[in-house]
Amino acid sequence: MEESLCNVEFLKGPKAFIARVESDLGGIREYRSESFEEVLEQVIIDLQEEFESSTAP
Repeated sequence: MEESLCNVEFLKGPKAFIARVESDLGGIREYRSESFEEVLEQVIIDLQEEFESSTAP
């Protein structure tokens, strides 16, 4: 059975890329940067920390 862990949405605004992330553990948050790679890196780091800490013994 599959279970959704989070929802991630990437948007391109006139001056910046925006990532909206929603999860049960972290709630809703938003990241902005002129660089898509930077926004993606922020999302990856945040989610990695969130899910690693939730599975720690």
